[in-house]
Amino acid sequence: MGITRGFGVDIGGSGIKGGLVDLEAGALDGERMRIPTPQPSTPEAVAEVVAEIVEKFNWDGPVGVTLPCVVKHGVALSAANVDKGWINTNAQELFAKRLKRKPEDIVVMNDADAAGIAEMTFGAGKGHEGLVVLLTFGTGIGSAVFLDGQLVPNTEFGHLEVDGHDAESRAAASVKEEQDLSWEEWTPLVSRYVNVLENLIWPDLVIAGGGVSKKAHKWLPLLKVRTEVVAAALKNDAGIVGAAVAAAHGIHH
Repeated sequence: MGITRGFGVDIGGSGIKGGLVDLEAGALDGERMRIPTPQPSTPEAVAEVVAEIVEKFNWDGPVGVTLPCVVKHGVALSAANVDKGWINTNAQELFAKRLKRKPEDIVVMNDADAAGIAEMTFGAGKGHEGLVVLLTFGTGIGSAVFLDGQLVPNTEFGHLEVDGHDAESRAAASVKEEQDLSWEEWTPLVSRYVNVLENLIWPDLVIAGGGVSKKAHKWLPLLKVRTEVVAAALKNDAGIVGAAVAAAHGIHH
């Protein structure tokens, strides 16, 4: 018998959500729990919430945690939409101590990378060889890159320079909301961004994730790009599922 259940926690700028994951189905095993992200979202305050969620489920195995940060060897090296105190924090040790686990039982990874692992294992990227890019369109733009199914961690393609601007300041889903743009007005901004990305790395498949993936039928047909673009399958649970997969299989970055 392999490992059939895991636990993932997805830390975002507005909410921290976690739950048990069925590692065979690639879906949540029961309800997830969501708690608003503490303000300020300091490492200690966030660790308290993570512990509350893990303890609520009486889970005693390995735990996967996502952060909106570049993460190397368990250390956060950047901070997007969370307190700048995360920068240079050893998140793996922090969570291990608070959850009373051995450090090797905690896997901490970038949130887009975790969502990508879920999509490649169970979702829109399953069985795809070549170069696959997951782009999450939300407050900013997150990216996860896979070559023949293997993750290339910590890519930050949401920050490509497009026409003199940081890409996510033009093409994130938050821009559509803030400027009250229609799908017809917003999608060309996304096309322009994807064109720049295409010309740099020539992907074989792009998976569009984030909240706007729920409305994929309204905007994917409007894209003018050469790469096949498909909607993410796991929607908002991808981070939790991917983190649980990484923890269960001991994938560390």
